[in-house]
Formats: sequence, C-alpha cells, structure tokens
Amino acid sequence: MEARSRRRNAPSSANGTNGHIGNGIYDVASGGGDSDNRSTARMERKAKRKHRVANARTRRRAGGGGRNNNNTAAMCLISTVIFLLYFLVCLVFFSNLDSGDGEARGMRGLVKKTKEKLKKFRDKHRRGAILAEDQVAIIDNSINQSNNENNNSNANNVSNNNSNVNNNVSKTSASGIPIGKWPVSIRDEEGMFEDIPHIGYAYMGKDVTMTVPRLWADDPVAIHENKLMSRERALSIGTCVTPDPKTNSNMRGDKCPLSERTIFVAIASYRDWQCRDTVTSILSTAAHPERVRVGVVDQIVDGVDGSCDVPHVPCSDDPDQPICLYKNQIDVFQMDAELAVGPVFARHIGHRLYRGEYYAMQSDAHVTFTRGWDDDIISQMESTGDELAVLTTYLTDIVNSIDPMTGLSKRHTRPIMCNTEYEGGAQGKHLRHLSQPEGIPDIMGMPQLQPYFAAGFAFSRGHFVATVPYDMYQPMIFQGEEMSIGLRGFTVGYDYFAPERSVCFHSYAIGENSKARNKVPHFWEHAQAFKGTGIKAMKRLLGIVNMNPEVPRSEWDHSEEAKYGLGGARETSKFYDVIGIDVVKKTTQRHLCQFVHNKMHKQFMKSLRPDGMGIDYGQIDYKWVDPRPNDE
Repeated sequence: MEARSRRRNAPSSANGTNGHIGNGIYDVASGGGDSDNRSTARMERKAKRKHRVANARTRRRAGGGGRNNNNTAAMCLISTVIFLLYFLVCLVFFSNLDSGDGEARGMRGLVKKTKEKLKKFRDKHRRGAILAEDQVAIIDNSINQSNNENNNSNANNVSNNNSNVNNNVSKTSASGIPIGKWPVSIRDEEGMFEDIPHIGYAYMGKDVTMTVPRLWADDPVAIHENKLMSRERALSIGTCVTPDPKTNSNMRGDKCPLSERTIFVAIASYRDWQCRDTVTSILSTAAHPERVRVGVVDQIVDGVDGSCDVPHVPCSDDPDQPICLYKNQIDVFQMDAELAVGPVFARHIGHRLYRGEYYAMQSDAHVTFTRGWDDDIISQMESTGDELAVLTTYLTDIVNSIDPMTGLSKRHTRPIMCNTEYEGGAQGKHLRHLSQPEGIPDIMGMPQLQPYFAAGFAFSRGHFVATVPYDMYQPMIFQGEEMSIGLRGFTVGYDYFAPERSVCFHSYAIGENSKARNKVPHFWEHAQAFKGTGIKAMKRLLGIVNMNPEVPRSEWDHSEEAKYGLGGARETSKFYDVIGIDVVKKTTQRHLCQFVHNKMHKQFMKSLRPDGMGIDYGQIDYKWVDPRPNDE
C-alpha cells in the first residue's frame, strides 16, 4: 500500500464564515484497502470526538458556577473599598476646614508636609552634588594658583590672576555655609544673576524688576541657625589670599596670616563725584592692596555723572593709577539714579557683592584713608578678642586730620556712639543717632565697647554681612537704618566697638568743603516719585525689631522676614532694658554717654565668652537710668 498526500479544497460557505477560500487541507490516504473498514474507522473517530466535546461541555458547566461565585465576592470587595475611600475623602474634607489659627490641616496639611519633605530630600542631594562639583573647582583653582604662586608679589600679576580665574556663584557646603574663593568677581557670574522686584515701585503697586547679583549666603539662618554661632562655624567663613597647602582651600580660618586675610569694602554712592577718589584712597594706602576687593553700588545719571571705576585720567595715559592697577579687584554695580530709593536699598545691593571675604568693611563714598589702614584696623579688631566684634563709628571730618607728608592720622581723639533720641515725622516716631562725642579714648590698647552701630563706617568679620544683610524691603529710609542693623546684629550676637584710632576721615559739607559737597545731589530728589513708600517701610523696620508694639502686625510687610529679621542669640528687650529705651512711651534714658565713657566696657567685657564668641548678656543684670533727668 503506497502512501501519498493529496491536497483538497475545504468547502466554503456562501458568506465565507465556515471556511477559508483557497486554504489547503492535507489528508493522508492509503493507496488501496477495504472501503468498509475505512468507513467504520471514520464512525469510531466521530463517536470519540462527540464524547470528548460532551465531556468538555460538562466540565465548563461545572466550573462556571465557581467563577460566578468568585465574581460576586470580588464585586463585594471592590464596593467595600470604594465606600471606605469615599468615607476617608469626606473625613479629610471636613478636617480641612479653617482651624482659626491659620495652620494648614487635613489634605492641605498633608500636601504641605509632603512638599516640604520632598524639598528637603532634593536639597540634600543637590547640596551633595554641589559639594562634589566644588571639590573639583577647588582642585582646578589650586592648579591655577600653583601655576601663578610667584605672581602674587605685585598688583599687576594679582590682576592677571583675577582675570584668569572663572568664579561662579559660591557653592554651599554640607553645613549650609557657602564656600568662599579667592580671587573672585561678580564679572565672572554673568548669566547667573537673579531678578528682584524694585521695592519702591512694588510698594506703589507697580511691577518693575531689577537684575542683580545673588547673595553669597541666600539663607542667613542656615549660618547662624537662629542661635549663637559656634566658633567653628564662624571660622569657616573668610577667605585667605593663598590656599591651605594641605587642603588647597582658601577657607583657612584663623590659621590664615593676618596680612593675607581678604577684605571686602562695600560702598553705596549716589551721584558722588568723590566716589572714584575714595576707591583710589582705599587701594593706594592699603599695606596689602592685593587682598582688598571693593564693591560699589554706583547710582548715577549715565553721561552726566562720572563712574566710580573710571579714573580721572585714562588708564592708557597713566596705567599706574590704583583704579587701573587693581581694576580686577573692583566690582561696580551701576544703577540708574532714578531707581534710587535711599541708602538701605543701595547697601542691600552692596551686600550682594560680598563673596566670602575674611573681613568686611562699609564706608561712605567720600572718605579718605590713612596709610596702612588695613593693618591698623585688623590689629585693632583682633585686640578685642571678640570674634563677633564690629568696629563702627561716625567719622571725624577730613580737614586737618591726615598728614600730607606721611599719610598718617594727625588726631589722637576718636568719636564714640552713645547719643540717640526719638524723633517724629511723616514716617512716625523712631530712634535716630545725634552728634556723637569725640575725645581721647577711655580704654587704651583696644577698641572701646559701645551700644550702637554706625552706617558711615563699620569693620567686622565677613560673617556679619552674611548673617545681617541689609533689608531690601525698606525704600526711602534714611533715619532709622542704623538702629535696625544694630538691633538685628545684637540679636545674632554681635558687639559694637569704637575704634581706638581712626583709619579714615569723612568729607562733610562744612567749612572748606561745603561748596563742593553741597553740589552733590541726594536720593530724596525722587521723594515725590515714591511718595508714601517710606511710611510703609518704616512700619516694617520698627516691627521687625519690636519697636512699634502699638502697630498691629497685620499692618506691616512680613516678606522674607526670617532672612532680614532677628537672630536667636539675644532678645531686643534685653537691649532696651540695658540701654534705657522705652518702646511704648517712645522715650530714652538720657546721658547714656556718661555710662558708655566710664563703665560699659569695663563691666560688660568681663562677660566675654571664653571662646571669644561675643558677650554673654545672660550674665549682665544692668539697666541704665538717667542720673540727671532734669538736665537739658
């Protein structure tokens, strides 16, 4: 019997549903044999096929009931879950109603907490990434400095180093404190500035923005942690001209030699023709000009007023002028004069130019310095033994104060800050400093402790600028600025001292300088354009330092209050009690200078902490009372 295969066409229905047209089905057929046997075999196969189909249908019917039962149970479970979810949503909704204390509850509270945790997680990893990048940057910077270490001996080579180093906005270490670099300039941060509202226009309901450098420490609270800083944290701020030979870091703390500790000088100038002369004086008289960096906020009318960083003679004609020699150490933020809204806003921008220098100095734009001023003022500051010392005073007039031959001071007296009083006006009652007494120092060998801060001159560690930045939300403020900074600094832990020796002198609009100085315009020429903004700003200023308890807190602006507010080392009430200020009655205990001259330093310096981190006012139980209340 020969076996062969043959192809046959399967039958198709008219609608094509019972077959596939053209599909071939192959059967195996025998080439011969009995046809009856074949028929019997087909019938047996057919019977077996029917039996298998019947068994399959029986199994399906038997299992179908089980699935139906399972489906019913599943539906019940799903319905229960949906009901529970609905109940929870209702519960969250009702618990989300206002509790009356302004605290977010319910779902809002949950979302808020979730966002906060997510932000902390992202910040943690971002800081880790930034720190890693910074280590690479430190290594690169070390290589550059190593290649140029022999070029630091003169101003030209230092300037070349400045221009060759690419400095970005300072990175932040894992401790929350930014990492300082040297040399540094905001010119290397192009494209990394930020937009802020012009607060004068903002208080008038107008939308005007300014592009400005970022603050070196955007979060002061991350540095002082709302408590007294540890010495370790304080010393982690401040750059050195040369890096540590082991770590290649410019952050060397007090291991940095005095002559290599960097100095940042902030100047706020309004259309002042003497600004360039002040910058020239700073750099030409410094014992170590290579470690000095000047940051100027120059508010001018372009084309009318001279720029602070442009010398009187072009550098091409006289390249040895200090402004030319040290041009890479001068950062000028030029601002249209019509945007000027007073010294507080200008000095705020000036603080944005700080980049982690070891010391920070604030000066007016019409000041002349003595020869070797930098060594002198650093020596005076270090003699206090107080890491949180701020040497600050109203400056003596320049006339007959500096020997033209030697460049040294001819005076043996110095002013001291102890005289202040309430005054009224459109902006409300506030404290302002009056004329300050000047005389032979009562304390010899070091600066003398005093209660007040002066804006015209201040010298401190760099962390003072980082932790007590000028408040950008105070337009059209002039009087009151110094009490604000002084009290905020006091609560962070800072102490104020009158320098034993004056290292610079002020050009006042009196005597022989009156004619020239009286030609300089003042920012209040824009008073009408920003009318009323000063009143709003003064409420905030006084509110932050707890000086206007009669004004509801809802009536003044609380924007970024943590950044521009108080510290946690001391209370303002302690200052008011000790000095004799009544913020309710708006009165002061007069004749305070009598106490400051003879007793304050001797009594309070006994409470200087052993580690030099400020005076411990917790040990001081003293209240000044006017001994001559009836005297004029």
